[in-house]
Amino acid sequence: YDHDVGDINNKLVHLQHHHHSEISSTTHIHVDEHMCLEVLVVRGKAKNVRKLADNIKAIKGVKHGELVITKTSF
Repeated sequence: YDHDVGDINNKLVHLQHHHHSEISSTTHIHVDEHMCLEVLVVRGKAKNVRKLADNIKAIKGVKHGELVITKTSF
């Protein structure tokens, strides 16, 4: 995401705090002067995880978002 767009940092942090029970870990990487990469490792009901991913992707300034889901048992 482009950290210079609007209030994106606060929006992302607020959203992550709202979903604290699903988020196990976050990694924040500075790609260049303006762009950041943030990876969230989440666990929970698929509908809640999808909603979190959709909400993140909808924030203005987020350039790319992808949700990868795997099962914990087979």
